[in-house]
Amino acid sequence: MTARLPAVRGTIINLCSALWLLAALNQPFWSALWDSVGGWQASRAGFLVTLPLFALVWVWTVLELLTWGRAAKPVLGIVLVLSAAVAFFMHRYGISFDRGMFTNVMETDPAEARELISGSMVLWILGLGVAPAMVIAMWPRAQQSIVGTLTEKLLTLSGLMLVAGAILVLQSGAYISLFRSHRDLRLQLVPTNYLSAAHSYAKVKLKPKREIEQISLGATRVASDPSSQHPMVLVLVVGETMRAANLSVNGYERETTPLLAARQNLVNFGRTESCGTATAVSLPCMFLDVGRGGYEDGMAFRRESLLDVLQRAGMDVWWLSNNSGCKGVCDRVQVVDVPATLPGDACGPGGCQDDVLVSALQERLDNVQRDTVVVVHMKGQHGPSYYLRYPPAFERYRPACQDNALDRCGPEQVVNAYDNAVSYSDYILDRIIMALQSQADRIDSSMIFVSDHGESLGEKGVFLHGMPYSFAPTVQKQVPFMAWLPKATQDRLGIDANCLVSRRDQLSHDNLYHSILGLTSTQASTYRNDRDVFSSCRTGPVVGGNPKRERQ
Repeated sequence: MTARLPAVRGTIINLCSALWLLAALNQPFWSALWDSVGGWQASRAGFLVTLPLFALVWVWTVLELLTWGRAAKPVLGIVLVLSAAVAFFMHRYGISFDRGMFTNVMETDPAEARELISGSMVLWILGLGVAPAMVIAMWPRAQQSIVGTLTEKLLTLSGLMLVAGAILVLQSGAYISLFRSHRDLRLQLVPTNYLSAAHSYAKVKLKPKREIEQISLGATRVASDPSSQHPMVLVLVVGETMRAANLSVNGYERETTPLLAARQNLVNFGRTESCGTATAVSLPCMFLDVGRGGYEDGMAFRRESLLDVLQRAGMDVWWLSNNSGCKGVCDRVQVVDVPATLPGDACGPGGCQDDVLVSALQERLDNVQRDTVVVVHMKGQHGPSYYLRYPPAFERYRPACQDNALDRCGPEQVVNAYDNAVSYSDYILDRIIMALQSQADRIDSSMIFVSDHGESLGEKGVFLHGMPYSFAPTVQKQVPFMAWLPKATQDRLGIDANCLVSRRDQLSHDNLYHSILGLTSTQASTYRNDRDVFSSCRTGPVVGGNPKRERQ
């Protein structure tokens, strides 16, 4: 006869689960904690010994609050599996997990998600998440009455709070210093990091929906040159995951941007501060008038963007995309999902490469009849599969990492693959300029290029992007920003391109909204002259006056 497993109280199951989470799934947390406290010091032995106990009390308390009655085992199983998944990506890519990272997870598209799946990930989750969840599911749980369950919960939580309180009282100075100096530690502790992130994300998403807040209702355009019969066309190219540090036009030792470097009338604004470290934040933020300081999650879904203002002022506005959505920015303008217009076999396993955008743009330019803004949203250097972002002909730096598990490649291989993708973007941007030049006899054009955020390529063990802004590495926050302004456009708008060079390495995403309004001669109440990079470099008055603030 098979022996029956002894029934175990829920509190003991929660304790064992907490120990498993801390021992098996929190290596990044323990490493970060050890670095934060400066390693072993005999003089601080009392404090250091309490750290594992305090972490255990914290995680055990969270599990007690989550598990009730018959739902306890399913909830614990879900927590263990999700914890294993989160721990895998933290361990492999060196990321932290906050609301921004949770937003990235929830709003990524299936193609991007597939690039992150690997055999090692599946084995990790099966071994460290599914297996212990199955053990808990099979282990008998002691039957208790409602009163008995509530009593046990109350006694357990009271005891845990008593232990935590005693630790904090006895070591208050050390813990206060630790929490103040290393707030990022809370983003490393599984499962409380992603549970807190999910709670914050849900609060934002569950806010009552309200009407879109309209801005600049009186937006108008000033004729820049009454004698010109040509439509004005601005192409705003939004890069994906391009960091400023890897562009040769910014001083990088490799020739990653030779075509842009050879372009006349190209103004490089150098290293520019991004709104955020992930698309879900940076993309909407850079198209809103509030700037990084005033931006809140989801704001683009409830407040009009730059594109709404340009459209209200009388311009045709188009969004051509080879990426995973516009985060609310383009919801009220004309949108073309370029890959969706192509045959099913037109793109490779990593989706379409950015050359499809050039063809779509050329078609749009051929049909321009009046002043137009076209936003081109690139796939760019989206990782971790950088090698899928460019054709084989652009594999100039070898060997290039051919794996989505970047920690399995050497540091040089990761950088090689990324730099190849940057070189391909250089080619795409050059082709966009050529497409505009081919229409010079019928349109006056300009191009702005700016990326949404940067990328970590393994520096200090960190890969990808999305780190909390306050302690994210500089390479995730510095992006390229440049403008191509042919002579005809400079003359028409009265812009001194040589003057613009003086603004190099001084800008941020906060400048984009106002600079586009200035470049399109749009008068709007949300316009700020001091944030328009072109404003101080005009050689003469624009007909009707430079764009200025309307009365509110």
